[in-house]
Amino acid sequence: MDAADLDRQARTLSGCIPPLLVSRLLELGHSEEVEAQASRGEWFCARAWAQLLSDQCQQAEALEVLSPYVATGWWPAARAQAELLESWGRAEEAIVLARPYTEVGGFPLEVFARLLARHGRTDEAVTRLSAGMEDWVLATALVDIAEGTGRDEDVAALLAARIPAQHRCDSPWCCRGLDPDTAIGLLAAIRERQGRIDEAIALLHTRQLITSVNNHDQLADLLARHDRIEELRAYAATEDLGDAARRLAEVLEERGDVEGAIAVYRQADRPGAHDPNSAFELAQLLARHGRGDEAIDVMRGQADAHVGDDWILHALSGLYLDQGRPEEGLAHLDALAAARGCEEDWDLYWIRLPLIAARDGVDEAIARARSHPEGSTSYAAPHIAELLAGAGRTEEAVAILEQHAPANSIDLAGHLIDLGRVKDAVALLQQRDSEPVSPVWTGSLFNDPPF
Repeated sequence: MDAADLDRQARTLSGCIPPLLVSRLLELGHSEEVEAQASRGEWFCARAWAQLLSDQCQQAEALEVLSPYVATGWWPAARAQAELLESWGRAEEAIVLARPYTEVGGFPLEVFARLLARHGRTDEAVTRLSAGMEDWVLATALVDIAEGTGRDEDVAALLAARIPAQHRCDSPWCCRGLDPDTAIGLLAAIRERQGRIDEAIALLHTRQLITSVNNHDQLADLLARHDRIEELRAYAATEDLGDAARRLAEVLEERGDVEGAIAVYRQADRPGAHDPNSAFELAQLLARHGRGDEAIDVMRGQADAHVGDDWILHALSGLYLDQGRPEEGLAHLDALAAARGCEEDWDLYWIRLPLIAARDGVDEAIARARSHPEGSTSYAAPHIAELLAGAGRTEEAVAILEQHAPANSIDLAGHLIDLGRVKDAVALLQQRDSEPVSPVWTGSLFNDPPF
């Protein structure tokens, strides 16, 4: 094995046994196969097998599994071994192992610094991270590690220096490295934990572009944590992405004010009030509280307004199915298809298959799927196979997918494992297409692939 091959496995999940199927092998009692493949260069098998040995207090054996992978110089393998060492109380060994990888900065340095901080070496961690402030990952780790060390003001000064008074970004990629909006968010986190809540709120109101990360708005979360509901309500009335409105609705729902939460989403003059994502959140809220009919009405309105938008049709169909109304769901999908006046492509047509199965049975759904012009394609096969497998007809599911191997290799391999055909599944997964060799990513964020 070599680092490039391991990197390809982790990056593409192709030509190898992916994590989901490694877990399935273990769950179904095929641990001997996982053990064997761990010794043959299958990274995800090695990682899982080493963890299993660790859980069984077989530390030497776990390290033996990982050692050839670590010997390649590949960072993820070294990180996995360091995490095991730390979990066994051997933190100094973990630190020695991880230290050489920190020269590239980025994620290896973040992991190393957090490891140092967990074991009483916070000063070294802070020093190392402070030198890498241009990397937002390292800056975030620095803010986390500085908590409770008396270094908050030192870190705050470094962050404040990254927030120019006059410069205004015109895109999230304007400033290389740690952008001003991210620096503002990190500085606000420090002020909040210092109890300077008003100052943190004022800071977050100055952000220009990046107000939400991973569908969470920092200001909305801060206001919710400190029970400043009226301020959160005012912010939700102006915030464009809808994340603040969702947080307000969550708080109200948690307090038992379901009507208030519903009203937040139905506030017609709120930015994004008519956005499909906001409508979906409202529908989920209604469904959670036994108001499935209203939830369906909400998503029907979106389906009518955004004809042919597949994710909306998925959500609507799921609601019809959950409410035991497949007939009505199919009628609505048929009406929408008729309004488009053309044969539905498979990416829209297959949405109705669970509804057909619920109304008329699996055989009818399969027959309808096969009668579609694209019903014999490789991309239709997984949907038909899912219907068969769900009805306990796994061998038929395999037969369908085998007609299109290796296009659906992961789906097919999963069903083969379920049937106990483990060797066939592994052989299928390990087939590799020729591909150019990509440079191994070192973990540095800005100078190396994939960025």
